[in-house]
Amino acid sequence: MAAAAGAEADGERRNGLDVAGVVVLGACAAWPLITAAVRGGRPEGMLLAVLAVAAGYAAGRIGATLLPVAAPCVWALAGAGLAVAVPHLTPGPQMSTPLGHAGATAAVLALSAGAACCAAWAATARALRIALRLLAAGIAVTAAVLGSPAGCVAGALVLLCSLAAARVRRRGPGLVLLALAVAGVAGTTWAVARDALPDGLTASLEGRLSAHRVELWRDALGMVRRHAGLGVGPGRFGELSAASGESVLSDGRPHSAPLQLAAEQGVVGALLLALAFCWVLYALWRSPRSTPVVLTAGAALTAVAAISSVGNALSFTVVSVGVGLLAGTATARPLAPGTPPRTPDARSHEDRLAR
Repeated sequence: MAAAAGAEADGERRNGLDVAGVVVLGACAAWPLITAAVRGGRPEGMLLAVLAVAAGYAAGRIGATLLPVAAPCVWALAGAGLAVAVPHLTPGPQMSTPLGHAGATAAVLALSAGAACCAAWAATARALRIALRLLAAGIAVTAAVLGSPAGCVAGALVLLCSLAAARVRRRGPGLVLLALAVAGVAGTTWAVARDALPDGLTASLEGRLSAHRVELWRDALGMVRRHAGLGVGPGRFGELSAASGESVLSDGRPHSAPLQLAAEQGVVGALLLALAFCWVLYALWRSPRSTPVVLTAGAALTAVAAISSVGNALSFTVVSVGVGLLAGTATARPLAPGTPPRTPDARSHEDRLAR
């Protein structure tokens, strides 16, 4: 009786979590339509991104429920293969790293490494687990061969975080640290755009980021100050940015997801992006999967969020789909019926088995 009641309560919580996700994604889709109606612009890009994340999340949940090892392994191989076969992911002018397509390649490879590590934790055979971790290491090496240092570093960090997760009993503090890491990168981006850092540090960061990108960020911040409520309209940054118009390689974006949404959709747009990321972290915390799987996926998604804060990764549909796939993989429910409910930090037995 107690087990049945607990299972029912756990199912209600999971349903409530899914409903919250639908509401958040719905708000992310509705707000650009509102801002476009008032300011003008093209909300199609944001709508496509939301649809891609939702579709990937559903596919990830289904695939990891039915094939917890094979499905993420296939996604890891597909992502790595895509990065090798189509290094720039889409035709068009190739901007110097870390602008443009290089960030998308790094994000895809980070997600692929995360999927391989999640598959390794789901595997029961030791040899298969080792092979999948070698696949994750190979993805990081592939990033280096492709000339994507960000992808190499991100893939290596995801693998190291996955290995370290074996010794973590409580997932909550780990997810909080990941959230703080993303907030730190986004805050640094804002500080550079506002010229709020010491001169020496600002000059050093500009040298690594490129002066053109910093000018794009400053244009975006200027739009936020003038149009904080509704922004200038979805897709209109390139029309109003002086720095964007000066470059023949510009694609009309500021190459920072938080700044782009704040400039084009106002402060509400940026807050909705932050809310979506927080919902993903909360879904990971409530996930029935083991803590190593959850923290591995969290590390990969954090790497993508950091890359997107200083690059243009989320402008590519393949990255949005990959984010949804990995989040769905790490939050998939067990297939076996009658599985007793477990609290987020009460999975030590399964975690010990996973090690």
